[in-house]
Amino acid sequence: MDELGPAILGAQIAVLIGGFGFAAFADWRDREVSDHLWQVMGALGLVLGVWLFSSGGILPVAIWVLVGGFTFQHMFAWTFGPRFERFEDLFDLALYLFVIIVVALASIRYGVGSSAVPYAVIALLVTVLFARAAFEAGLLFGGADAKALMIAGILIPVYSSPLLYAPMAVVRVNSILPFPLSVLMDAALFSAAIPIAVVARNAYRGELNGWKSFTGYTIPVRELPQRYVWIRNPMSRDARAEEEEIETSEQDRLRRVRVARELAERGVERVWVTPQIPYLVLLAIGVVTALLAGNLVVDLFTLI
Repeated sequence: MDELGPAILGAQIAVLIGGFGFAAFADWRDREVSDHLWQVMGALGLVLGVWLFSSGGILPVAIWVLVGGFTFQHMFAWTFGPRFERFEDLFDLALYLFVIIVVALASIRYGVGSSAVPYAVIALLVTVLFARAAFEAGLLFGGADAKALMIAGILIPVYSSPLLYAPMAVVRVNSILPFPLSVLMDAALFSAAIPIAVVARNAYRGELNGWKSFTGYTIPVRELPQRYVWIRNPMSRDARAEEEEIETSEQDRLRRVRVARELAERGVERVWVTPQIPYLVLLAIGVVTALLAGNLVVDLFTLI
């Protein structure tokens, strides 16, 4: 089975890149990504993981199925129904505690290793806990971003050796740090280019306006319905509250249609907006970067 390791890793990378590429395209075009994509990728990741860990015996496979299945259930909008809705949060908490306790006890009893509890399983569990905590804290921009990190963890929990050359210090860090966290850190690093691009656009058009020039720009009011943007000025007093209540891209589009009509009636010709950058696009870039060069933040620190 060991000789199949590279083939399985190649399949995992192919599914990861292909899936994230499709997700980035869908999110850029429609600002929505179907859960079916994550479900297919998660199922493939589970199967490939079973295949990979089967050489270590029953325990690695069993613990992988437990944690992988726990991760996979996040891709489904399950519910107990209206009568038992109040128990859903308690069940969710109990499920988290159960998986954490089982993995902890198994690690203490059997150790961590290829024939015991694979470190990749622990890395996947850490990824799920981090993604869920970041989503609940509002640090991730939507459920799709949290699901994307979890799916990246199912497919590649740990990736120690980037395809390009990496210093030994970077390899050591990558062997400990869950791969999805490297993806997220690389994506965050690339997100710093967005304000630079926005201010460059404003400079080119002669619309520099202090610090606002780094976060937004003006567009004709008539273009609002076709542009994925947040309206900043002029805006209604309750605009921010309305934005927080938006759950779908269609709701957002209808709001922009209404605001465009209201502004046109007031004689406003241009409106200050900030772009809605799909974070999945940045995560897709982060996936490719993490595979090629590892964690860029760690790479930069090794150069200091």
